Amino acid sequence: MDSPGSLSSLSISYLLSHLDHKTYALLRTPLRKQNKNRERGRKTQKRSMVDLTSRPTKIPPSSTTGDQGAADGAISSVHPDILITHVLTRLDGPTLAAAACASPYLRALSADESLWREICTSVWPSINDSRVRRVISIFSSGHRSFFSDSFPLLYHDCNRVDDHHHPITDTTELISAVDVYYQGVPIFSKVVETQTVGGWFLSSPFGVELLEPKESVQTWVQQDSDDKDIWPKQLGENLTLSWILIDPKMKRAMNLSSQKPVSVERHWLTGEVEARFATIMAGDGKKGSRMEYTQCEIVMACVGKLGGKVHMQEVSVGMEDMEGRKLSGKDSLVILQAAMERGERRKGKGGKEGEKRFEKFVERKRVWKERKQSKERALDLFCQCAAITLFLAFLFFILLR
Repeated sequence: MDSPGSLSSLSISYLLSHLDHKTYALLRTPLRKQNKNRERGRKTQKRSMVDLTSRPTKIPPSSTTGDQGAADGAISSVHPDILITHVLTRLDGPTLAAAACASPYLRALSADESLWREICTSVWPSINDSRVRRVISIFSSGHRSFFSDSFPLLYHDCNRVDDHHHPITDTTELISAVDVYYQGVPIFSKVVETQTVGGWFLSSPFGVELLEPKESVQTWVQQDSDDKDIWPKQLGENLTLSWILIDPKMKRAMNLSSQKPVSVERHWLTGEVEARFATIMAGDGKKGSRMEYTQCEIVMACVGKLGGKVHMQEVSVGMEDMEGRKLSGKDSLVILQAAMERGERRKGKGGKEGEKRFEKFVERKRVWKERKQSKERALDLFCQCAAITLFLAFLFFILLR
């Protein structure tokens, strides 16, 4: 019997068979080293060792242990210091969550707040802000809950009609934690608080501006092409953005960004290159209305010269309906809170999922606009016919006199 903390063949095989390929690859190096050390210390004892050069097949419970409890015990024989120091600290969020599903033992180790705090701060530098840290500390599971809310793409496709009347909670502020990346490296981070009380916010068009009108932020990105087509294309391929909206009252968060831009175009007047990110959300739940679906659009505008550094001129977010009208703060708050509470979080597929949903929304807008124009034409025709009928009736009345 192996002593506690040692790695038996059964422990390693069962552990690796329950992890995905990425976790397995990370486990292989530290486990191989420990197996070699054990083999040197037992030269007089012939013992078969598990082959770590190829992924082991899943071991049926009947061939290893009598029940699942014994299998979990096999995993728990791996010393927690080995798993935490050599494995769990090297995993990203999705892989750590997958490892937690392997057994109750791994689930308990993966719930360590320090692991998730390190993951969150490495992915989103903006959350190092004291205001954000304070809010995350009151989430149900701290940084793990925050990551679960914020990392995947938001999918909110259905809403009830009675939801679009009052906010879920009477929140007084929203916090935006924004990070912009170029080729996966952060180039800009900022945290902004938005007060949601008062008539000005509720009645005015919803919008959050990260930069002042005259403000410009220089980045380390260098513009290496002055071609009107090549440079926007390079930005579209290398630029990613995260805009996490946090409601301290609800203790929830969501990512408003599509990760990759849904469009990158040069403004015809100012010459700025505008990258647009979009998330589509359910609106008032009324089929056929202009707010059946809404778009949360993030605009990032930047300028630069050939060989010079790129400057960010604008980073803002707003809400609009299917007619392109800006939504008020009141309507936007209701929609955002409903999406934050009931929206699904789905794993993006290479940044293309957000673009596909945006294209679907554009098609819905086209169909809605055509339907509206058809109704307007029918109404115009009816009014014309009614006017002609009244005119003929009036003439007939005059002639009869």
